[in-house]
Amino acid sequence: MPQDIGSSARRIVPFVVALFFAWGFATVLNDTLIPKLKGLFELSYAEVMLTQFCFFLGYLFFSIPAGLLLSRVGYVWGIVVGLVVMGFGYLLFVPAALAGVYWGFLAALFIVAGGITILQVAANPLIALLGPPEGAHSRLTLAQAFNSIGTTIGPYIGAALILSTGVAIPAAAKFSPETLAAYRKTAAYALQWPFLAFAALLAALAVVFWFLRRANLPSVNQAATLKGTFALLKHPRLAFGMLSIFIYVGAEVSIGSVMANYLMLPHTLGLMAQQAGQMVSFYWGGAMIGRFIGSVALRYVPAGRALTICAVIACLLTALSALSAGTFAAVTLLAIGLFNSIQFPTIFTLAIEGEEGDTPEASALLCMAIVGGAVIPLITGTVADRIGLSLALFVPAACYVWIAIYGWISRSPATELSAPAQHA
Repeated sequence: MPQDIGSSARRIVPFVVALFFAWGFATVLNDTLIPKLKGLFELSYAEVMLTQFCFFLGYLFFSIPAGLLLSRVGYVWGIVVGLVVMGFGYLLFVPAALAGVYWGFLAALFIVAGGITILQVAANPLIALLGPPEGAHSRLTLAQAFNSIGTTIGPYIGAALILSTGVAIPAAAKFSPETLAAYRKTAAYALQWPFLAFAALLAALAVVFWFLRRANLPSVNQAATLKGTFALLKHPRLAFGMLSIFIYVGAEVSIGSVMANYLMLPHTLGLMAQQAGQMVSFYWGGAMIGRFIGSVALRYVPAGRALTICAVIACLLTALSALSAGTFAAVTLLAIGLFNSIQFPTIFTLAIEGEEGDTPEASALLCMAIVGGAVIPLITGTVADRIGLSLALFVPAACYVWIAIYGWISRSPATELSAPAQHA
């Protein structure tokens, strides 16, 4: 692939970076939506984690079709389709709110995730390809830093718009079933406005990319097939990378999802719902700071080694938080964001090294693995219902152990790990 990009491709770079911000903002709105839905529909931790389950399930169903779509229409048209699908998903919040039923929000979030999946399949490899290969780790980490700006701002704005009226239904036990249903419908109706405003912004961004559709971008494999895509899993580096994305996203989302409820616990900070929701910004803000630092550090520190170090520290912080209380428990959990920072972009670029013309298909496989954000939070929520929210943190702590191992085994050049072994 060419290392030099033309002026038309350079013009598209800031808009691709804007995509990272947009889906980061959208993804963490779930973190403030979770405590609201939990209180509004009187759900258990396992039940409310269906929010993340349905959202991240979209990655499993949409990733491979997104990769095949990309191979047919190219990067820009793929991005336009992703933005339209994402915006349509947010429009579905209207019938969900009017009905006042939990499953309606789950269905809408599934469609939103489909749009985000298409964007990720296109934008992650694209930003890595828009420049010299040796700068791919740094470049994707920098783009992910703007994703983290979205994840930092999202909880604060989401808490102000969604959690300002609290999470519990006042005197719910005294309501008749009819009155309770009417209250839920009214409260759910108020939830739709932030998401409708965001849908309008996505539509505007889709128009911008439509005008940029003639940009001279890296080519894609137009002969991609479903069988050929899965055949790439014979490359150990990519296969292990797919497992690592699954586990990492599961850990990151689990912590972000329980954070607000964790900070509301009497033995941690005992915060009110809005305050706890806004504190989640510090978790994602740490990831933002770490990615800006990492975009520079990865020019000098081998990516695999940096990944191992960050995963080990994240594991230790999670375990320390689970076993402590008060401010220390809160600070150690919030600090994990700083060490999460480089993990996703580093795993991603390590995994696609050496794939060359098959990059969109490899990207689709890696994005499909983001379904870990559906599975592992559900496990975390189930464990929290049985043994408590603090001890449930050992679920994501265990996830970081594998990430550290992947960083260690992938520290060698791609040529040594990306192809199947030829000898026993």
